[in-house]
Amino acid sequence: MREIFIERDELLLRIAIKENGKLVECFVEEASQDPKIGEIYKGRVKNIVTAINSVFVDIGLEKEAYMYLSNELKDQGIKKGDELLIEVIKEPLNNKGAKISKNVSIPGRFMVLTLGGSGISFSKRINNQEEKDRISNIINDIAGYGVTIRTEAVHAGDEDLIEEKNRLLADFEGLIKKLNYSLNLGKLYGENIILNKVIIENLGASCKIITNNTEDLKEISSIVDGNSDISIEKYDNSRSLFDFYGIEKEILKLRHKKVALNCGGNIVIDKTEAMYVIDVNSSKNIKGRSFDKTILETNLEAAKEIGRQIRLRNLAGIIVIDFIDMRDFSQKSLVMNALKEALKEDKGNVKVFPFTELDLVQIARKRRGKSIYEYLEEGCKRCNKEGFVLKLSYIEKLIRNEVSKAEEESSISSFYIELDKNYEEFVKGDEFSFLSNINSLNNEIYLNFVDGIEGYKVEPLIFNSQKENVKKYLVKAYEKYE
Repeated sequence: MREIFIERDELLLRIAIKENGKLVECFVEEASQDPKIGEIYKGRVKNIVTAINSVFVDIGLEKEAYMYLSNELKDQGIKKGDELLIEVIKEPLNNKGAKISKNVSIPGRFMVLTLGGSGISFSKRINNQEEKDRISNIINDIAGYGVTIRTEAVHAGDEDLIEEKNRLLADFEGLIKKLNYSLNLGKLYGENIILNKVIIENLGASCKIITNNTEDLKEISSIVDGNSDISIEKYDNSRSLFDFYGIEKEILKLRHKKVALNCGGNIVIDKTEAMYVIDVNSSKNIKGRSFDKTILETNLEAAKEIGRQIRLRNLAGIIVIDFIDMRDFSQKSLVMNALKEALKEDKGNVKVFPFTELDLVQIARKRRGKSIYEYLEEGCKRCNKEGFVLKLSYIEKLIRNEVSKAEEESSISSFYIELDKNYEEFVKGDEFSFLSNINSLNNEIYLNFVDGIEGYKVEPLIFNSQKENVKKYLVKAYEKYE
């Protein structure tokens, strides 16, 4: 059973996907004007730097976007001042603007249309030639567009395919009109792009969707459009949706480098400047009598978990896996197949390379939005950002969840809160904002800053003796409301 949880607040849209009760993917979109992968903009060429084969494009935002100066662009005679449709293929990073492409695509449930392409291509998972012929006869070549047929198309009727093709063409006609007649640069396509993408990609499965936002509920209903395999539910509760369904705790575990395996072994995930490195250890898996069987069992389970962790943490770039050494080549083949199977559902454009001479496995995976770490953590200001701590905004969200739960279950309104000293200079002097963010302006809050804790601790205060012990930490009423 697949479950999709969609939680939106003022700052974040978060989407979690569970398979049979196990978290397999998590997407985060921050409320910002920054361009996001898949969005389409009208841009104007500002500069062409042949020395670095780059074209810089004004897309109506503070930072210029850039794209590779390909031979195709050179042949087209691209020049400064040209206006064109572009698609974001990589989000801005640090001082670098978004990476873009002139190969603009709009995805549907059954197919993807690409402006400027040609012919019909099929997903590698479609092997039935009769289905390929059927779909080709229905879609036909579309002048000026390339068509990529998605796996789900084999389950679609002829009318469904034609209807989607016409809808995508109409979307492109609208974009081209805006390109030619609109005076403004900026985004033309891609509102709610992550939400739409996740829902469309899961339309072929039987699943339950739960959301806390009324507008998102309407959007999802229009996409699902009576699909009987999908149920939609509106969540209404003072506690956050992710907290209520236990997802918040699972997300927090992703900060830990070590992931335990059921067999007793573990994997350790480390990030370096250049890549992610994953080490597989047998650890406590010593129950088997056969050393080779123990190694194979650990590596097979590790391969499955590594596939899940790559998707869940949204690891990108180069990933190197150091499995436990295997003497038998057939075992390597089994482990490689298990790893590829675990990554089969990954939409992040992943490529798995064979074992190297040093028995390492290399994976190349394109960035698909931000990694889970980028919205959970920030550089520690007390150690010149050499280490990482939980973002204060995320800490406030977690505390708010605990306060709401205690109020809901026990009607408690007094709390003793400890915060790591890393946050002291940002909270002190503006306690009002902190209390507002944890939804406690009407609560009695005792606030203390200490070293040696992981982020925060919250203790409900029931008895007067408890309050007496921490009275010096009470945030005074005039501090809260002035």
